[in-house]
Amino acid sequence: MLDVFRVNNVAFTFMDYPMSYLELVGTIFYLWSVWLIAKRQILTWPIGIVSVFLYMALFYQIRLYADAFEQVYYLGVSFYGWWRWNKPQQNTKNTLRIQYSSRLEIILWIGITIMFAIMAGALISRLHLWFPNLFPETASFPFLDALTTIMSFTAMWLMTQKRIESWIYWVIVDVIGIGLYFIKEIRFVALLYIILLILAIKGLVEWQRAASASSQYLDLA
Repeated sequence: MLDVFRVNNVAFTFMDYPMSYLELVGTIFYLWSVWLIAKRQILTWPIGIVSVFLYMALFYQIRLYADAFEQVYYLGVSFYGWWRWNKPQQNTKNTLRIQYSSRLEIILWIGITIMFAIMAGALISRLHLWFPNLFPETASFPFLDALTTIMSFTAMWLMTQKRIESWIYWVIVDVIGIGLYFIKEIRFVALLYIILLILAIKGLVEWQRAASASSQYLDLA
């Protein structure tokens, strides 16, 4: 049974890309979690946690250790989001509801995101100089790569707070990802990001509708 979750156990080949059972199941659970969060279902968090563990195993086996460690962040935030969405509220003032952040909060998060993206991009662009044995070639699009990573971190956190702008972050990440992966000729991943873009747009629309309906209800109350 454990052999199924080894990266060299190929389920099928798609566009010359060998799809392992590990990546296939991880991708299914990941897309399922994105669809659930667009529907505002708390089940998104445990489903997402399963996908995080699967991707962690995948990245570890193919020796993408940075990506494997990145999953640790997603794991922690997923557990927090699960708790946050399920936490009973003591009063209406602290009720976790779908809404946009304040203008000041949005500016603050954009500033933090850009600052850390520039720092991470500068770091990644110099890895081949500092560790030539591990990184023999210059990183491709280091600042765009760093930007999508930091934006993903920010979006994930904002989702735990049910902030609508988190979907705008995901839309931007997916658009950049589609372009990068097509340029790098990683066709299956580019196709996956097209699906994620559609889901992100759907999530943005549904959360805006839910926020509007909630606002009308509160006004009537």
